[in-house]
Amino acid sequence: MECDASTECPFCHPERARVIARHSHFFVFEDGFPVSPGHTLVIPNRHVATIAELSTDEQAALFPAVLDAQRRLDESHRPDGYNIGINQGAAGGQTVPHLHVHVIPRYHGDQPDPRGGVRWIFPDKADYWS
Repeated sequence: MECDASTECPFCHPERARVIARHSHFFVFEDGFPVSPGHTLVIPNRHVATIAELSTDEQAALFPAVLDAQRRLDESHRPDGYNIGINQGAAGGQTVPHLHVHVIPRYHGDQPDPRGGVRWIFPDKADYWS
């Protein structure tokens, strides 16, 4: 890890048992509070809070790491779909100020009507098809 050893960031000092894979700039990690079976995080080795703080090399390595997490979940959990996203900044719901990408497996029947996906953060604006 490239994080400052004095920080108490949980992603700078991850539980080794929850690390699924390591990449040059990222690691794949089991979410501690999963919203669905297999909920996984892709986390940069370097402590940065936002996607804009990633170096060019880190930016180029991000999607391959996300796709690796998805491939692993396809093999282990066989989900029917995914929500993939980043909560950035307090107003965006970020609770750990270390960038992390949620890879959330979705399964038929896990919600009565999953249409709209992440749009449901604003329920009055989510159902645009009615």
